[in-house]
Amino acid sequence: AKSKIHRWGVYAGEVIPPNRKVIEYTGELISRRETKRRSDAAEMIYLFTVDSYWTKDGSVGGSGAEYINHCCEPNLRTIILKRHILYVSTRLIHPGEELTVDYRFDKTCETVPCSCGAKMCRGTINLKE
Repeated sequence: AKSKIHRWGVYAGEVIPPNRKVIEYTGELISRRETKRRSDAAEMIYLFTVDSYWTKDGSVGGSGAEYINHCCEPNLRTIILKRHILYVSTRLIHPGEELTVDYRFDKTCETVPCSCGAKMCRGTINLKE
């Protein structure tokens, strides 16, 4: 559905208990070179860095997790396990609540402003430290 944070978002359809696997971020597994090419060519990108070489492109075979928006106070955390990207709930999530995760962009990357609206919003999707 439409999101107050950015474009579209993913919302809980039922109560989600803490520490529950919610969704896996899926997509085509691509190299760093292909990641660079796609990020330069696309208007909207759904790229998730798995490790120093691999990236998943959620726009190709994505599970819907690619629409989960960033928040500085997220209700999901990310676990990367054997090239699988898992989103796990950090707390009780109520039906209708938007699912969010901290994108944790590196401070050395281009600064991306944040519009999450959280009380402790750091003002950027990038980490400050």
